[in-house]
This record gives sequence, C-alpha cells and structure tokens, in this order.
Amino acid sequence: MLILGIDPGVAITGYGIVRLDGDVLHSIAYGVITTPSHLALPLRLQRLYQNLLQLIDTHHPTEASVEELFFARNARTALSVGHARGVILLALTHAGLPTYEYTPLQVKQTITGYGLASKEQMQEMVRLLLGLEEIPQPDDAADALAVAICHAHSFSTALRIAQSGQDMENHP
Repeated sequence: MLILGIDPGVAITGYGIVRLDGDVLHSIAYGVITTPSHLALPLRLQRLYQNLLQLIDTHHPTEASVEELFFARNARTALSVGHARGVILLALTHAGLPTYEYTPLQVKQTITGYGLASKEQMQEMVRLLLGLEEIPQPDDAADALAVAICHAHSFSTALRIAQSGQDMENHP
C-alpha cells in the first residue's frame, strides 16, 4: 500500500508518501508544494491542484490521508486552509484515491501515544518510525509524513481487528 499524506495550506502544503509492507513503513518521498504570495487566491489554488495531480501521477499512491482543519483562534487562517483543503480533496477525488481524514489530535496520539505531544516529539517519532537519519524538513513535510503514518497504523489496526473477527468465526 502506498499512502499519500497531506498537511494542507495555501502558501505551503506538505506531502509525504510512505509504503506499508506488512508492518514495516518506508519513506518514499516528501516535500512541500508552495504557491507565491503575489498570485491571486484562485491562481494559487489552481497551482496547488495542478502540482498535487502531478505528484499523484508521478508516485501512484493507492490511498490518501489529509489532516483535518483545526484553528480555534484565527478565522482568516482557517478560511485560507479551508480553501486549500477543498482543492486538495477535489484533486484526490479526481485522481480516484480513497481519502481519509485525521485530526491533529488523532495524528499525535497515533504517532507518539500522546495527543498533546510537541511538534519536536512528533518529528522525532516520524524520523524513528521511518528509519530516517534526520528529521524530515521542512516541518510541513514531516507533518504530512505523520498523517500518512497515522493512516497506515489505522489501516493495520482495522485489518488486524477484521482478521481476528474472522478467526473468531472459524474457531468457535
């Protein structure tokens, strides 16, 4: 399974692609898609959409995971990220990718075991879980890898539960 994780934003969208082989995770690619601030919002969103489709076409992920929006303080930032998320979800749907969404709390809980973990703790766990020599940079890429890892763990857990249910049916 090849999972594309996305940390949405208009100026910077982080992406991370991981491969799940059994219980082993491998980092395939990570980075960011940026849009110039001098462009009008519709053009920035168009650029994000096009770059995301190109990324999907290059790597051929089988599933996608996106961090859900959570901004309690700044409505303007929330609206901007909401625009980016809409375009991202449209691109993923256009590409035919099954898409899953996770809150920041779910991602932190899955990666570190603690929903209020610091950014540094998250990044270090991403490094360890993927066997990387250094913490992925920039931060948005590390966050996107964390979203992909969260989905991989959720998928693995659901698969184990389904298999144990089948085992229970086969062994009365």
